[in-house]
Amino acid sequence: MNTGNIIGHLAIVFISIALVNNLVLTKFLGICPYIGVSRRIDMAFGMGCAVTFVMTLSAALTWVINNLVLMNPAVNMPYLKYIAFIMVIASMVQLVEMYVRKFFPSLYDSFGIFLPLITTNCAILGSCLFIDLWGYNFLEAIVAGFGGGLGFTLVICMMGGIRENLAWADVPQSLRGAGITLITAAIMTLAFMGFSGMIKG
Repeated sequence: MNTGNIIGHLAIVFISIALVNNLVLTKFLGICPYIGVSRRIDMAFGMGCAVTFVMTLSAALTWVINNLVLMNPAVNMPYLKYIAFIMVIASMVQLVEMYVRKFFPSLYDSFGIFLPLITTNCAILGSCLFIDLWGYNFLEAIVAGFGGGLGFTLVICMMGGIRENLAWADVPQSLRGAGITLITAAIMTLAFMGFSGMIKG
């Protein structure tokens, strides 16, 4: 496979997980931070960057641990996959939390409980498990992790921008708050279904 074919294949992997198989809007993973941290676009972008960082590193590290250690015939412990994946994700989240607390204290305060909850963000664990399920190699795993993180950032920032504008909209009293937020999320999901014909994956 020449360089052009490799780049094209990796682009398909990226688009597939970022848009076609978006973890939030098609797999319904990571809904908690998607709804809880999308009140303002700056908070949404910060959360998206944190999730992208954790998801990319976790995808790379979990691939190495799973394929070179747990699946190694000398070890043969595939049943430890979930425990290993969760430990890797928790470690990455701790790094992000320490960094944000030190350099962006106001952003850290605005995140509240949602930053440490990245540890239990099922979108990150889901991406690692999907990468294993789809049989990606190491380079594909990194691209898929990064694409999954950017897909999460895209939809949470879109939701943040919409919710900021909804604050000035004439929303019926009965739909204000969670009601209009969930309706907006449903419409976004329908919009992203338009990507499903682009790539089978």
